[in-house]
Amino acid sequence: MHQAALLGQALTDSRKFGWECSQQVKHNWETMTEAIQKHVGSLNRSYQRALREKAVAYVNSYGEFVEHHKIKATNGKGQETYYTAAKFVIATGERPRYLGIQGDKEYCITSDDLFSLPYCPGATLVVGGSSVALECAGFLAGLGLEVTVMVSSQLLQGFDQEMAEKVASSMQQLGVRFLRKFVPVEVQQLEKGSPGKLKVVAKSTEGTEMIEGLYNTVLLAIGRDSCTKKIGLEKIGVKVNEKTGKIPVNDVEQSSVPYVYAVGDVVEGQPELMPVAVQAGRLLARRLFGGRLEKCDYINAPTVVFTPLEYGCCGYAEEKAVEVYRKENLEVYHTLFWPLEWTVACRDSNTCYAKIIYSKFDNDRVIGFHVLGPKAGEITQGFAAAMKCGLTKQLLDDTIGIHPTCAQVFTTLEITKSSGLDATQKGC
Repeated sequence: MHQAALLGQALTDSRKFGWECSQQVKHNWETMTEAIQKHVGSLNRSYQRALREKAVAYVNSYGEFVEHHKIKATNGKGQETYYTAAKFVIATGERPRYLGIQGDKEYCITSDDLFSLPYCPGATLVVGGSSVALECAGFLAGLGLEVTVMVSSQLLQGFDQEMAEKVASSMQQLGVRFLRKFVPVEVQQLEKGSPGKLKVVAKSTEGTEMIEGLYNTVLLAIGRDSCTKKIGLEKIGVKVNEKTGKIPVNDVEQSSVPYVYAVGDVVEGQPELMPVAVQAGRLLARRLFGGRLEKCDYINAPTVVFTPLEYGCCGYAEEKAVEVYRKENLEVYHTLFWPLEWTVACRDSNTCYAKIIYSKFDNDRVIGFHVLGPKAGEITQGFAAAMKCGLTKQLLDDTIGIHPTCAQVFTTLEITKSSGLDATQKGC
C-alpha cells in the first residue's frame, strides 16, 4: 500500500519529466486490496510448505500450559490434545488495542482490518501516533484520501523526536491534518454504508476543550496488547509485566522459568519488529541446539517507518544517546538534502534530512544513524551493517560517495549542531 501511494506521487512528478497523461488517472481500491491479499495468501502457504519440508508439525490449535512441561491444545472443533516438551518458546505476538469508549468496537477498524478492507475508506481519522498510525495515514493520503491524525502525546514515541517532527512536517505537505493533544471519547454512527458516516467526539488532554469531527472511517492505531493472557503462564510461574502483558527475559531470551523462552513482540523492553523476532528466534535455536553462542543485538536493530517519505534509523535516538553517553561526550552531524529526482519535479528542497550521532571518546564511533528521504530503508540497511563493524565518522569521511544518490550525503557531512551553522538547501 505504501508502494501504491509512491506510484501516485511518481505519476504527479512524471509530468515535469515530459510524460503527458491524456486522461484523468484514478486509483481503484478494490483492485489494490485484492492483489495484496493474494500476495499475503501466497506467503502464508509458502510458510506452511517450508514447515512441512523441514518436518515441523504445524498444529492449528489454541495452546495453554496446564502444568510444568505440559500444554493443552484445543482445535476449532473443541478437541483437546496434550503435548509435553523439555523447552518451550513463546512467540504469540500482539493484537490491536481498542480505546474502551462508546462505539469503538462497533464502528472503528484497526490496522489489521485496513489491509483487507473491501471498500475505499474515504475520509479517515487515524487515532494514534505510532509508526503504524503514520504509515497508514501516509499511504491513505498518498492515494488521494482526506486524512486526519489524532494523537494524545508524542509522535513516534521511542524514536528520535527531531526526526518524528520532520516526518510529521513531510506528511502535512501531503495534506495530512494533525490534531495534537486530543483523545476520542465517543464514536457515533450517523449513516450506515461502505463506508458510512461517523461522528467523533474528542477531548483535550490538556484541558476541558471538546471537539467534534465527521469521517467515513475511524482507524485505531494506539498500540497492541501482548497475547500472554489465558495461556496458563501463571500455572508454571512465568513472570509477566501486569501492566503491559510482556515477558521479562535475560540476554538469552530466557524467562523467569528456565525452560521457557520468549521472542518477538511479547518480550519486555525490546523493539517490536518482525526482523528482530526472526533474528532472535534464529539465534536462540542455534544456541539451544547448534552449539552456538551469539546473542541478538537489540541496540543496533535498523528499522524504517514507511511513511510516504521514509524515515530510517539505526542505533540511538538523540535523546537516548544523551541519556546514555551525556551530551558533552557526543557530536551530532546533520544536513538537509535535495534528492536529484526532486529537482526537476520541483519538490521541496528542505524536507529530506540526514543525521549521525557519534561518541567523541570511542574513536568517534557512530552510535546513531537517521535519514528521512526516498528509499530510506535501502539506505539504512547498508549503513546498519557498517555500524555492526564499528563505523566511525572518519570511515564515513574516507568513503567515496556514489553520485547522484541520497546515501552519498553521509560521506560529506560537515555541519555539526554545536556549530549553529545553517543546514538548509537552495530549491527551485
